[in-house]
Amino acid sequence: MKKKIKLAMIGMTAVLFGLTACGNKQEETSKGGKTTIRFASWDTADDVDAQQKLVDKFNEEHPDIQVVLEAYGSDFDTKISASMGSGDAPDVMYMWNYPAYHEGLEPLDSYIEKEGEDYKKNFYSTLWNYNSYDGQIYGLPVGFTTHCVYYNKDLFDKAGVEAPKEGWTWKDLQETAKTIYEKTGVKGFSFSMKPDPYDYEMYLWSNGTAYCDKDGKMEGYVDSDKALETYKMFQDMEKDGYAVATEKSGGDEFQAGQTGMFVYGAWAVKKYTEEGVNFGLAKLPSFGTEKSASILSSSGVAIAKSSKNKEAAWEFVKFWTSEESNKSRIGTEFPVLMSVVESEKILEKPEYAPFYEMLDQSGEYTPASFIMNKWSEVSEKLELAFEEMYNPSSLMDVKEAISSVLN
Repeated sequence: MKKKIKLAMIGMTAVLFGLTACGNKQEETSKGGKTTIRFASWDTADDVDAQQKLVDKFNEEHPDIQVVLEAYGSDFDTKISASMGSGDAPDVMYMWNYPAYHEGLEPLDSYIEKEGEDYKKNFYSTLWNYNSYDGQIYGLPVGFTTHCVYYNKDLFDKAGVEAPKEGWTWKDLQETAKTIYEKTGVKGFSFSMKPDPYDYEMYLWSNGTAYCDKDGKMEGYVDSDKALETYKMFQDMEKDGYAVATEKSGGDEFQAGQTGMFVYGAWAVKKYTEEGVNFGLAKLPSFGTEKSASILSSSGVAIAKSSKNKEAAWEFVKFWTSEESNKSRIGTEFPVLMSVVESEKILEKPEYAPFYEMLDQSGEYTPASFIMNKWSEVSEKLELAFEEMYNPSSLMDVKEAISSVLN
């Protein structure tokens, strides 16, 4: 899974697709009777080594197909964009930004349908929202994370406060954060002064609103009373002194014992475990009337529309998302198949279960980035507005700050 996914439109439509008139350079490759499939990954180092072992296993089991792994690392988006533009895209590729790349991808609905109804149902249904665009599926889910609250058990004990319980609210979190600050002198909660707008929308969902409606209209949504209430809640925590707005996510401060709680995806679980941080995880709190919801960071595998070897590519995609492959990635990816989660007793693991609980209650939401054609522009405006709200040197009135997004 890409460590921090921003589903922003990258504005490269002309680069991606404007060159296709020059002709499709990709030709069906076959060596010694084998069909060659190029597979592009965004991972590096040990992750690529593990992926190569899986690729080797597939090749051994499929004597008529040869998969070649291409590790693009940090150049992934640049190389995918260029290859799509030149008509020479890899047959199979990791994918996350379907709004930007969907025109260069093969719709997979008919492939999935041929596998039977139970095949699709084995994937957590919420994940299809994040591997589809405009009513069509373009990728099979590989990994995901929702967001949860990390809390420092040592600070909770020192302050004499209880661990978060089922059904807790933002009011509960605020009271807990205040007590931690009053009893220990440590800030009770931290959040980013420049939050990723993609991530931040989950707070609006939890309070019964969103950035926009299903048609992309923002007025009356991003500036609604519920939205303003949400923005102001974070600002008030900062103003009252028991929460701190940080340059990043708050994770560094959390690891150093300088904050009692922060919200993040599953990326930090392994690191904190290895570093010996005494932490717990809880679902996101609600606003009292609505259940809490989380945004997802999701990775999938997709097939290039320009591929001349789509059936062979589909065989590899099925392998890459199979039970066997899901199990092999436990520890680096959350399994996306319900059968694997059940057989491996994933929900009995406290470091995994809250993320799946958030997955189950977040299925009805579609991020604005999948709805709005000009999301990249809106995202930039939102990011600036959030910084004006939460930067301690400005702390601008939330209504005034958000008004710039609509202008």
